[in-house]
Amino acid sequence: MKRRIATVLSCMMVLVFILQAVPVAARAESYTDPAPVIQPTNANGQSILFDNTHGQTAGAADWVIDGGFSDYANALAGNGYVVTELRKGTPIEYSDLASYDVFVIPEANIPYKTTEQAAILQYVQNGGSVFFVADHYNADRNKNRWDASEVFNGYRRGAYADPTTGMSAEEASSEAMSGVQSSDWLADNFGVRFRYNALGDINANVIVSPDECFGITNNVSSVAMHAGSTVAIIDPTIAKGIVYLPSGLTSSDRWSNAVDDGVYNGGGIEEGAYVAIAKVGAGKAAFIGDSSAVEDASPKYRREETGGTKKTYDGFSEVDDAILLTQLTDWLAEQESYTSFSSQGITLDTPTELHSYETPSLSTEPQAEPWAAPASGYKWYDASTFKSGSYGYTGGGGGGPTEYDTYTIGAPSQIVSGQEMPLTIYFSGLTANTTYSGFKVGAYLDGGTQIGKFAEMGEALPSSYGYSAEFSITTDSNGTASKTMVFFLNESVTGPFTMRLKQGSKNLVTNSYTASANTPVTGVTYAAFLPEKVRPGEDTAVMLQISGLGANETVSNLKVGSYLTGGTQIALFSIDGTTWSTTYGYSPVFTMTADENGVATKTVLMRIDESVTDSTANFRIKNGSANKLTQTYSIG
Repeated sequence: MKRRIATVLSCMMVLVFILQAVPVAARAESYTDPAPVIQPTNANGQSILFDNTHGQTAGAADWVIDGGFSDYANALAGNGYVVTELRKGTPIEYSDLASYDVFVIPEANIPYKTTEQAAILQYVQNGGSVFFVADHYNADRNKNRWDASEVFNGYRRGAYADPTTGMSAEEASSEAMSGVQSSDWLADNFGVRFRYNALGDINANVIVSPDECFGITNNVSSVAMHAGSTVAIIDPTIAKGIVYLPSGLTSSDRWSNAVDDGVYNGGGIEEGAYVAIAKVGAGKAAFIGDSSAVEDASPKYRREETGGTKKTYDGFSEVDDAILLTQLTDWLAEQESYTSFSSQGITLDTPTELHSYETPSLSTEPQAEPWAAPASGYKWYDASTFKSGSYGYTGGGGGGPTEYDTYTIGAPSQIVSGQEMPLTIYFSGLTANTTYSGFKVGAYLDGGTQIGKFAEMGEALPSSYGYSAEFSITTDSNGTASKTMVFFLNESVTGPFTMRLKQGSKNLVTNSYTASANTPVTGVTYAAFLPEKVRPGEDTAVMLQISGLGANETVSNLKVGSYLTGGTQIALFSIDGTTWSTTYGYSPVFTMTADENGVATKTVLMRIDESVTDSTANFRIKNGSANKLTQTYSIG
């Protein structure tokens, strides 16, 4: 993985974005499921579409609006844009793009067919804008011999005569390669070409003056690169560089895994632009040579090849990355009538001086591709071979144990305001036997008003509404953990609200829920509040409630159990939060005492047998031999 430099963004607008942009919850796993959408709080009437049809989640990449590109997507929603993901199982058509103002293409790892290239070009010529996010040469995340710079340029390095060079007959004849032809598409139509260089950890600090680039670089002094490429300016009348690397770069500045010189022209303007723009017909385009500046540390999916977890980084929060990217997108979304830069009174660039080996038809592969052998059984062009938890997984070839989201909020299936409720947060896919700190959870209304109080199990709730105190978790040998808490929603709140898990300033999970009023009941009533889906092998908080009792009345001889259809007991219980039962079955007997309103509550811990997955189970409360409540829930 590429190394990143951790920095803190000093731009307060990002905090505003976090408060305003509330993603619509979406747990879809393939193009057949509904695409996620982020609705802005204060809409500006414009919309942005992110491509997820060309390998944007392959390998370590997770470039989706509710995953590794979520900070960028939320920032755009904070500026008023509706942000949507494009997912489909057929080629892109003009009609897919026409209603959007900007089309963002994060690191495509599957080549575009000529019909798709034509659709994108038509979209731009008719007034749309496209943002190409590339990376260094050989960032071939699905090991299909194509990286994003090659996909965008329109040809594979060293394979101009035949884009399927080196592929098996099955690969070459796959639907993914059907209709793919070599061309100098990007240079011919957009005036630029991504170079196949690979530079290391460098802050690009040669910034074109705002009055020379339509104000895009206002308040931008540095943009981070962590193994990236640059953009050659081919036609300066329609293309212009706006961010460049420093001059005087040497071989020591190349990415450590670069397969050739890495640094082509010693940095500076001669190396080509790190960030560039173009005006094509009625529309626009922008280009950046590294996804590092756009990504954040919240991947959503598993690796399609291996099923392993992904690790992404907080590049969006480095130096002035967020400022540049949001201002660049605002420029893309603005409709302007001119069709070239020649008429705009700005200084035109000098075409980038290229090496002979950068001529598409003369290019060669510095080393055999792919850079590593794919895992056994994995086929980048066949989703049935993908592993569980990856985008596109169909269940055909993943096998193995159940995979879970890294962070899951296990709120009760029914949430009642004005009374204490249990909360379980599940963690998985982390480093084994490791302590992670800085977590906090909060609940708020649309607009940001805090409505929740949170406390550790056994501790008193705080006096004011807001995020919980920060807490830590320690993973087990499998890299999993859970955190059990209690919370209380303002009794005046009914209807929709949002709950969010954060680590420091980083948003990890944002879910929407509905709160119901705390209404009196008639007669003695038993209730249990637990998540709709319980994670096996982890501690889960369950709140028991008996209503309709006399003030201070005690109910004795109570016990709880959990079992599968047929009666197999599957749970251990801790009534006091410390001592656990030693065999699967009903809990030890306990008592509950009502308050002055005749309501008795107790929160217990339940641990489901970790071998039980993807099942429906029953939770039961008994008083002596009498069944008082039987409630169904899911395990998985």
